[in-house]
Formats: sequence, C-alpha cells, structure tokens
Amino acid sequence: MSGPVANNVFRSSGVIASAAGGLSWQDVVTASTVTVEAGKGYPINTTSNTCTITLPSSAEAGDQIIFLDYARTWGTNKIIIDSNGLNYQGEDDTYTVEYDTSGQTVSIVYSGATVGWIPESDVDVSDVPVTGNEEGIFGYGYTGSDVSITNLVNSSGVVASNVTGVGTARNSQAACEYGGDKGIFGFGYTGGAVSMSNLVSNSGVVATDVTGVGTARYGIAACKYSSDKGIFAYGWLADTNNTALSNLVSNAGVVATDVTGVGTARRYLAACEYGLDKGIFGYGYTSSQVSMTNLVSNAGVIATDVTGVGTVKSAPAACGYGDDKGIFAYGSSGGGYLSISNLVSNAGVVATDTTGVGTARYYIAACEYGQGKGIFGFGDNGSYTGVTNLVSNTGVVAADVSAVGTARAYLAACSFN
Repeated sequence: MSGPVANNVFRSSGVIASAAGGLSWQDVVTASTVTVEAGKGYPINTTSNTCTITLPSSAEAGDQIIFLDYARTWGTNKIIIDSNGLNYQGEDDTYTVEYDTSGQTVSIVYSGATVGWIPESDVDVSDVPVTGNEEGIFGYGYTGSDVSITNLVNSSGVVASNVTGVGTARNSQAACEYGGDKGIFGFGYTGGAVSMSNLVSNSGVVATDVTGVGTARYGIAACKYSSDKGIFAYGWLADTNNTALSNLVSNAGVVATDVTGVGTARRYLAACEYGLDKGIFGYGYTSSQVSMTNLVSNAGVIATDVTGVGTVKSAPAACGYGDDKGIFAYGSSGGGYLSISNLVSNAGVVATDTTGVGTARYYIAACEYGQGKGIFGFGDNGSYTGVTNLVSNTGVVAADVSAVGTARAYLAACSFN
C-alpha cells in the first residue's frame, strides 16, 4: 500500500497542517534496518525487532519524513535514527537518537546545515485505535432439525434470546465480517449442500437469502481479511468430497466466484482473523482429523499448509481477540470432546494447547465482541447445549455461562457494529 497523501503534516499540537507537495506513504517496514527518503511516510512495525532508520545523506530545507508506530510496539522494540552525516536537533551524527514510546508518530523536517533535522512532532497516541466490532451474532444450526434462529451478543458479551425466521433454516454454514461493521452467513446444509448467503446489517438484522454464491457446500469456515473483506473456504461437497475451494467477499458483501486449489481439502474446520488485516484457517477433517493451518494474506490469498499446530481435531471454532490476535478452541479428537484452546499470535503463529476452558464440546461457533474480546457458544457434548464462554482481550477463556437461547450445534457466528 503506497500512494500520495497530499497536504498532510502533523503539527506538534497534533493538528494536521498543510505541507506543499504532499507525502507518499510506503509499505509497512518490518526489517531491522531501512534507508528512507524525504517526502515519504513510513509505518514502522517493530513487533519482532528494533529498527535502525538511516536518513538521507543530503537534504534541503523543508524536506520532511514521517515515521509512525504501526503495531504500537516501539515501547518494546524502539526505533534508532542514524542521521547519516547531517545534524539532528543541532547535534552531529554521533549523537544517539532513539524513540521508544508505544503509539508514537514522529515527523521530522530539515531546517538547514546548522540545526539539521528537527522533530516538529513526536507525540504518542494514548488510546489504541478502535479495530474490532462491539457486537456479535450466533445464527442457524441444528437441534434435531435445521433452524433459522439467531441470538445477538451485546458489547458486554451477553447473549440475547432467540430471534426467529431469518432466512432458510440450515446447518454447517460459516459466517464472517465484511465492510468494517457488517456480517454475512454463507453456504450450509438443508438436506443437501447449498450456496445461499444472508447479509447482517450493522444493527444485527439478518436479510433474506441471496442465492448462487459459488459451489454449494457445507462444513465450511470463514474469516475477515484486509479489515473490511471476507473469505469462505474449504468444506464438503454433496456428501462425497472434501474441497479446498474459496470465495472472497467484497466490502459490499458480494460473494465472488470459486478460487481453487488452496491447501489441503477438508471440512469442519475453523477460521479467524489475526494481525489486523490477515486470516487463518485451521484444523478440520480429511479422512481423519488434522492439525494443519493455512494463512490468508491481506489480499485474500490462501497459503500452503502449515502442519503440527496443537492437538489434531475437527469441528472447533475460532475468533479474534486483542485487536490483532486469534484463538481456536474446543472441537473433537479421536471421538472425544475437547476443551483445549490454541492462541494465534499477531504474526499468525499458533501456540501449543491450553487445557481446561469450559465444557468440552464440538460443532460450536465463536465471534468477537466488545472491540477486542471473543465469545464461544453452543455446541454438542453428547447433547446440544447453549452454554457460552467469554474470551478476554488477553486470550483467557472464562468459565461456562449458562445457556441463553435454544441449545443447538452446527451453527455459525460473526461480529458487527
């Protein structure tokens, strides 16, 4: 992502002032070193390492460069500025220049040879920007027969009573966010695989069926990517074959045609977002339960398999938490019900098992709520249940909350705002 941002310079007060010629924002820098140019802005991601920034070896009065803390990690891994032979605030380039405040934005302007580069703004943003949705929705499922009921989740993680009659009753579908504040349920099983979808408004209202969105299948998963788009992938075709098909969802909720061949074909897996703009599909069933995952880029491209990430399982659920991380939990392994969870880092790395997180069950659903928290709900533990488990913004799963709404399994969930 790069392109000109005309007339945007930060004053020391934090107010935006005009800047002749504008700035060109560059791709996010994750390397430990970078050489920069005047007239450009650089998001610096120090999640994994400090970053030494080398300024231009020559400059003209009025040249400007901006650096911003992309992942709010400068407090852990700082940036170091090498002024490359020019002065910085009147000091020569042997002077140590470091910034180590999380959430900081630094705008520097060249004043001439005597003083050199001057930070006209080096303020930090006190509050983490809002990235998650406030509310969620559980929908559809199986109680012994297919249902079309939904249950809203408020910003405190409280599940509401049933809302009925929201599109065709079905089970084994998936759901994800799109458009930054809305959701979509897609695909599923109604006695046969279907390809219908139902949009969810930013007030949690489910719309009527939209048909013909890619190849009919069920046992599918979905997640958000690129902050405002979604992706459905994998599943089971007409009770005969696993598939690796995927379908992108635009930021207007339009489901695209099939994309083929993205990782090992399987069904009854889960997916969630991570890293603010990427996604991950994990686990599932081929001819046996598996523990593989597949990362999704911020362009919606699914990567090849990554193996060996926690206990093999099928029918878990997953959701985001903490703005930029994710969690897989519950499921079935070897015929037994699981209560384990696996955290996903903001780099898409899946951690080892964490045990003892509420009632063991499978065919469960999960979504975000409260801008950084999550909720797992419903499922099958030998009988259908409506219990839920909240997830804190640090990825800790809480004890069971008694059932609200009709006990069921094979449902889906997503967030909205």
